[in-house]
Amino acid sequence: MAEPKNDHWLARPATIRLLWVVFVAVLAALVALDLVVTHHPHFSLEGSFGFGAWFGFLSCVVLIVFAKALGALLKRPDTYYDS
Repeated sequence: MAEPKNDHWLARPATIRLLWVVFVAVLAALVALDLVVTHHPHFSLEGSFGFGAWFGFLSCVVLIVFAKALGALLKRPDTYYDS
């Protein structure tokens, strides 16, 4: 039996590629705008170029690593609930 064809516009490879290009362009433009925005940092590290971008990325990585470690610590065997 043939699998039904999914022709939704978000499932097309050309649309996915276009969305990636647009997202990367928007993110690059936002980081580039950091050059013209006047900052009033509370700490010297906050005044570094692209602070919001790299701090957000590193925070996300730390959260993912923490979640993986917590999942490994709390996981149960597949037969845990078997009687």
